[in-house]
Amino acid sequence: MPIVDADAPNVVWALDFQFDSTIDGKTVKIASMVDEHTRMSLLNIVDRSITAGRLIEGLEKAFAMWGGPPLVLRMDNGPEFISEALRDFCAGSVGMSYIPPGTPWNNGFIESFNNRLRDECLNRNYWPTLLEARVVIEDFKDDHNHRHRHSALGYKTPAEYAAGCTHRHQPVACEID
Repeated sequence: MPIVDADAPNVVWALDFQFDSTIDGKTVKIASMVDEHTRMSLLNIVDRSITAGRLIEGLEKAFAMWGGPPLVLRMDNGPEFISEALRDFCAGSVGMSYIPPGTPWNNGFIESFNNRLRDECLNRNYWPTLLEARVVIEDFKDDHNHRHRHSALGYKTPAEYAAGCTHRHQPVACEID
């Protein structure tokens, strides 16, 4: 069970990477992030490599664009996520929640999104260039936000749900021994 429940927008944003390649065999690295409550895709970084610095640039843009920062970023223990640069960037403004190693199911919202991205976009395309990969993946993420209906959202798109969402975060009290 997650430590923080995404009971409202901008509470938990889940981050992850996945890889593909262009037809010349060169790596394409994709950073994705979703709001666990609204299911909105909030980040689109597609490049040959993504450093912690490049990830931070993307997060800054996402925070400005989507009303962030969230209360918590949920992620695995990849090198970009455990970097001192990202910890310094988040310090004092956003919590960092790391899932235990080898437990992708603890980051289920982004894993589900990435599986859909893989099945419906990456596996159906061959990228002649990095630019083409960027454009098509961005289109997929826009389609996800504005056309893909989710049963968990009352068969609304993430954008429709987010626009009408009035939920507010209710912190859970805990006992300290």
